[in-house]
Amino acid sequence: MTTRILVTGGAGFIGSHYTRTLLGPDGPGDVSVTVLDKLTYAGNPANLDAVRDDPRLTFVQGDICDAELVAGLMAEHDQVVHFAAESHVDRSIDGGAEFIRTNVLGTHTLVDAAHRAGVDVFVQVSTDEVYGSIDEGSWPETHPLAPNSPYSSAKAAGDLVALSYHRTHGLDVRVTRCSNNYGHHHFPEKVIPLFVTNLLDGGKVPLYGDGGNVRDWLHIDDHVQGIELVRTRGRAGEVYNIGGGTELSNRELTELLLKECGADWETSVEHVADRKGHDRRYSVDCTKIREELGYAPKVPFEQGLAETVRWYRENRAWWEPLKRRAAL
Repeated sequence: MTTRILVTGGAGFIGSHYTRTLLGPDGPGDVSVTVLDKLTYAGNPANLDAVRDDPRLTFVQGDICDAELVAGLMAEHDQVVHFAAESHVDRSIDGGAEFIRTNVLGTHTLVDAAHRAGVDVFVQVSTDEVYGSIDEGSWPETHPLAPNSPYSSAKAAGDLVALSYHRTHGLDVRVTRCSNNYGHHHFPEKVIPLFVTNLLDGGKVPLYGDGGNVRDWLHIDDHVQGIELVRTRGRAGEVYNIGGGTELSNRELTELLLKECGADWETSVEHVADRKGHDRRYSVDCTKIREELGYAPKVPFEQGLAETVRWYRENRAWWEPLKRRAAL
């Protein structure tokens, strides 16, 4: 029997790759996918070109806060994988209202409709940023939430709203919290695609503060693998951390990107004032998803980074219009 999956934010970076994977040759095969995407600046229909002609794919342009639209879609689907979110920390610092609307009210609209429609599984895709900052060690899923930016606060609130529908109504909600993603089709405002595209154009890259902020890096293939394990084998009401296992300071990351792009530090790096409230270090403990579901990251970071840089070098037609539009 075909499982009908509603993927919100499926024209964005992670959601589109998840959709392409589900419908690809290595996908489960017994699924149909409806992508619901508002097509904000970060949603790109071209991200779905590889599967656009697949009869199992339906695309709906719409807002997850549109209760009538969402209710109609929920009635036609068995499961939901919820990616749709405002996700750029710097934008949330400049103005958090849209983050609250999408990440909190939008999530509530979805889980409420899922509950009323009797949806089987609801996967809430979240972030390690909800835990705050950690000086040493790694966060387990039981760590108290302590978000520090308007973005991460909105994501934490969305997680709690979704989980409340499990505890109150019995909706099968499963939450994933990932570390920093990287890979192809990544909108060029996040650090790796921003730095790569700037360097490919012979420009400078802005390095925050002393460059000592540390992040764990997760290839998009590995993230999608983890989400699919949670969708198919996870437990109701549970949270699963998904990490890549490669911790780097921003300075170390910059050095690797300079090397891949054939640039040098002196002429290509511009030190800029640190981000307000900049979390110093993120690190997730992936013991739970590894032991329960058999997750393990498969893409070595050096390989994944080289492939990512190569993709941007070979796909200027994808990212150049996005950067021109962002500059307006």
